[in-house]
Amino acid sequence: MSDITIPGGKIRSFVERIENLDSEMQELSEQKKEVFAEAKGEGFDVKILKEIIKLRKEDKNERDERESLLDLYMRAMETSSPEQAKAA
Repeated sequence: MSDITIPGGKIRSFVERIENLDSEMQELSEQKKEVFAEAKGEGFDVKILKEIIKLRKEDKNERDERESLLDLYMRAMETSSPEQAKAA
């Protein structure tokens, strides 16, 4: 064996901090589930709430640009004839 000293106290400290964070994350996850269950119980659509949360995290300009492009593509698709799609 070598004379390398492993700082066991430091390792224990890191491991315990990570374990505590994991525990806190699990508790937060449970609280989040409870909030979604409460919202569902009051008649709200959980999928839509999750979509709103996702959209609020995005940059507004990027979201606006994506929505504009989506609208443009949808309108183009709706105005094209089935024959045009086959020709492509």
